[in-house]
Amino acid sequence: MSKSGSISVSVIKRLPRYYRFLGELMKQNVIRISSRELSEKMGLTASQIRQDLNCFGGFGQQGYGYNIEELHNEIGKILGVDAGYKTIIIGAGNLGKAIATHMNFEKRGCKLIGIFDINKAIIGDIVAGLPIRHMNDLEEFCHENKPVIAILCIPKDAAQEIANTLVNLGITAFWNFSHYDLKMDFKNIAVENVHLGDSLMTLTYNVKALLNEKK
Repeated sequence: MSKSGSISVSVIKRLPRYYRFLGELMKQNVIRISSRELSEKMGLTASQIRQDLNCFGGFGQQGYGYNIEELHNEIGKILGVDAGYKTIIIGAGNLGKAIATHMNFEKRGCKLIGIFDINKAIIGDIVAGLPIRHMNDLEEFCHENKPVIAILCIPKDAAQEIANTLVNLGITAFWNFSHYDLKMDFKNIAVENVHLGDSLMTLTYNVKALLNEKK
């Protein structure tokens, strides 16, 4: 089995997609599937699928394919979906509230335990069953509860200072919506940057290409 550090980012980014597709197949009561059949459903090559999964060990059987439930469970373990990493949200504006309310954290390896903001008008409001706390309470809360992941739903100009504080309080990973590149300041943390605007512009590029083809 390969060490995680030797596995490419592109392979890691495909794992949640495998997990999701296999979960859908389980709901359809499909028991097993070949790499070729899975490739047809996912738009990948069978060779790519085998290469990706071989990074983590041998899951399939020649002539049989993959047991869907077993593979789903193994990929879940690799992704840490049962880890329950303690997670906090910084920023309880529209985005922070939407993430807290609609993201199923428990099925994705996280447990939301706290939401923080500086807006006194919303302190104490309940979101996803949790009270919004003031940032002044952050240090004491972290010392008592030891969260591991922070979700940043804050303006770019506030991200560096808050990230410094959070790293000093023991945060080791960020789901970052702030548009500030945290990796520039912190080398030994895990960061997943989310740029919704980039995703939309990728879509508009593809739309433009499709429309040009039709001309």
